[in-house]
Amino acid sequence: QVQLVESGGGLVQAGGSLRLSCAASGSINSIRTMGWYRQAAGKQRELVALITSGGSPRYADSVKGRFTISRDNAKITVYLQMNSLKPEDTAVYYCYAIGVPSGTSWGQGTQVTVSS
Repeated sequence: QVQLVESGGGLVQAGGSLRLSCAASGSINSIRTMGWYRQAAGKQRELVALITSGGSPRYADSVKGRFTISRDNAKITVYLQMNSLKPEDTAVYYCYAIGVPSGTSWGQGTQVTVSS
């Protein structure tokens, strides 16, 4: 079992920045890929960014050039630096981790609200 605790959400004006953090505990040796999904009101959950155990990042087209994902393997923490935020980035952001053989674990979600 892997437990994930997110922090860093909040309210920001358009054009501003926020940094999300997600700390893992439990069966941390099993963790491979970590990343972030988001879900806006009335919409399906969508992948925002992921980072492999080797440090390779991937991004949704909608956030490329604005968001940066990183991970600290010593702290078993993944970060999402969000710059140039837009109102359409407003959503609940969920951290996830894929472990072998534990499967996919999810954080509780953190609200990000971008005002225009």
